[in-house]
Amino acid sequence: MTDEPPQWLTGVRPALEADLPGWFAEFVPPPRPKRRSAVLMVFADGEHGRDVILTERASTLRSHAAQVSFPGGHVDPGDDGAVGAAIREAEEEVGLDPSSVRIVDELPPLYMHPTENAVTPVLAWWQRPHPIGVVDEAEVARVVRADVEHLLDPRNRFTVRAFEGYRGPGFEVDGLFVWGFTATLLTHVFDLAGLTREWDESRERPLPPHLLAPYLR
Repeated sequence: MTDEPPQWLTGVRPALEADLPGWFAEFVPPPRPKRRSAVLMVFADGEHGRDVILTERASTLRSHAAQVSFPGGHVDPGDDGAVGAAIREAEEEVGLDPSSVRIVDELPPLYMHPTENAVTPVLAWWQRPHPIGVVDEAEVARVVRADVEHLLDPRNRFTVRAFEGYRGPGFEVDGLFVWGFTATLLTHVFDLAGLTREWDESRERPLPPHLLAPYLR
């Protein structure tokens, strides 16, 4: 275990600047978005190799119920920008000690049109991992340190088929069905880091009923 972020993680920014993925170019926020949020992509060296913190949102939430996400939330006036918001939210949601994390990069914000929300992904390296878990059950149902090698395994990757013709990347890890913004962001970071393995994009899976139900209300 090392305090220094690995080369594959620090290499994300140069790769992004050399060839900006279409997803980042397509979803550039307007000058004054209605909302600003940030998510913290916390990578670490775990007992069994590389991992990343994922959360399963509470099923009782009004938006994005039961979906898998990174720790994060709205940027509040008292936050030190997107980085400050991401760190604060991670502490509030999963009990992450801010002093145990080293910020690697702040990626370009992505605009979520349905919610008019500009979301900034913050890359972080967990220098000194410690026990984490659900802090607020009203917001988070489960916290997982997801095995990166498991996520990269082609057997655990697929294309999600959902409502209104939606098609997007998906992962299955530790009983979690990862799709939407989280899966797309993971896909691009893995690509930029040079970690992606060839996988069968023609293999499709429908959105599970518990994730589809909120959209049918």
